[in-house]
Amino acid sequence: MTDPRQLAFAHRRSADQDRLQPAHHPVVIVGAGPVGLAAALGFAARGQASTVIDRKASLSDGNRAICWSKRTLEIMDRLGAAEALLDKGVTWRTGKVFLDDRLIYTFDLLPEAGHRMPAFVNLQQFLFEHYAIEAAKRTGLVDLRWQEDVTGIEPTTDGALLSITTPVGSYRILADWVIAADGARSTLRRLMGLGFEGRVFADQFLICDIHIKMDRPVERWFWFDPPFNRGRSALLHRQAGDVWRLDFQVGSEADRDAEVKPENVAKRVRAMLGEDIDFTFEWISLYRFQSRRLKRFRHGRVLFAGDAAHQMSPFGARGGNSGVQDADNLVWKLDLVLRDQAPERLLDSYDAERIPAADENLLNTTRSTDFIAPKSMASRILRDGVLALAASEPFARRLVNSGRLSVAATYDGSPLNTPDGFTAGDCPTTRPGAAALDAPLSDGWLLAALDRGFTSAWFCAEGISADALARMEAASARTTLPVKPLIVSDATACTRYGAASTPACFLFRPDGYIAARWRSIPPDAIAAALARATGR
Repeated sequence: MTDPRQLAFAHRRSADQDRLQPAHHPVVIVGAGPVGLAAALGFAARGQASTVIDRKASLSDGNRAICWSKRTLEIMDRLGAAEALLDKGVTWRTGKVFLDDRLIYTFDLLPEAGHRMPAFVNLQQFLFEHYAIEAAKRTGLVDLRWQEDVTGIEPTTDGALLSITTPVGSYRILADWVIAADGARSTLRRLMGLGFEGRVFADQFLICDIHIKMDRPVERWFWFDPPFNRGRSALLHRQAGDVWRLDFQVGSEADRDAEVKPENVAKRVRAMLGEDIDFTFEWISLYRFQSRRLKRFRHGRVLFAGDAAHQMSPFGARGGNSGVQDADNLVWKLDLVLRDQAPERLLDSYDAERIPAADENLLNTTRSTDFIAPKSMASRILRDGVLALAASEPFARRLVNSGRLSVAATYDGSPLNTPDGFTAGDCPTTRPGAAALDAPLSDGWLLAALDRGFTSAWFCAEGISADALARMEAASARTTLPVKPLIVSDATACTRYGAASTPACFLFRPDGYIAARWRSIPPDAIAAALARATGR
């Protein structure tokens, strides 16, 4: 396969540029990174067209995001783009933590069987983008416009007016809705005068990606105080195509220009991996942790997602994954609004759900930063004490924070959740507001069996009676939107959903989140839960 980084995206003049009046588009997505592309694929999966605008002429430079979580892979599978990610990426689940050169402990991110997607796949961001672009082209519903830059945005009574420059002139678009997925240096955020709240950390970290053939296990290795980077930390990850990610803490006083010189980086690489290694550089970058977000993600008809809405440290792989999950949360809601099947106020739940999710990620990445780079002698002594205990005491391992790896957020307190129909403490992992857990079925997988709309699923290990089936079908039929009924009797699925011994009914949202659950179904329960889940 030709290296996708060599591909050039030519600007294609559109008919919009020849119009005297601004063209009208229901949805315009600004930014063709992983987040914008996930949004475009989400709309296409629902039969909606979108226009994607990006200033670049090629794929993203550098590898940037590399770790894609199980939840993100499940989303991309629903959007028809996971197979290539799995085929090309490096699947892993094991992490190792070292102190000096001594292994402290090993952890497994997916210890139980019965999941279709792996815990993580490592794949360079430009490859993620490449496969998502190819998937978008196949839909025939995504208009990708390259080498176009948004230079102005004006709110209108029912949308926004975008001014766009291209290599062959300027034009304007009237958009009903704009999704700002244009990254950490978001043009739309700047044009709208929006700023981040939060903090930037002083410590600096050096990333380099190298091409090297090494016979090492596919694991995440993290060192505290290694002999090759005394007093600081380091990280080693494998990526696709014999590329390895090396991350060195270099301190707040390090000279940025000196640190990124290839000859200086090479010294660090050889100190870590051996003096006689043969490698080439793929990417070198220096960064500071950031823990910041917009106060609100929705600004009228403009909705911010991914790095345009929030920035967090890369430890824990929460940036790219949370951005894809932003898009997944947003698209099904906007789709219903566009079809007049839900009121516009449903989009307020984007803030209500994704801001707490961002705060959870920011909290975890901030704690990672504070543990990796203690700010005081007392903090360092405490950190080193925890590390020393972790070698022999399992309880201490829960306190070690080398980057708590990304998991799906739970929307506790969401206005879309129906009050729980289970007793308190009963099966908390599948409560309303939680992401659905996959499980094997006799004819496939549970997540694949869920509809792109709403699904009512009856879990019953003993099989469902004709009377119970009739009640569920009747309850599913009393709704303003179609609800797909599903019967699940497979043992693993029933156990995961608290129905190993007592049947249960669940209502799943289009994004695979749990909207409601009951032990028995009152006649109008599904209709009422659906109304709540769609903002009515």
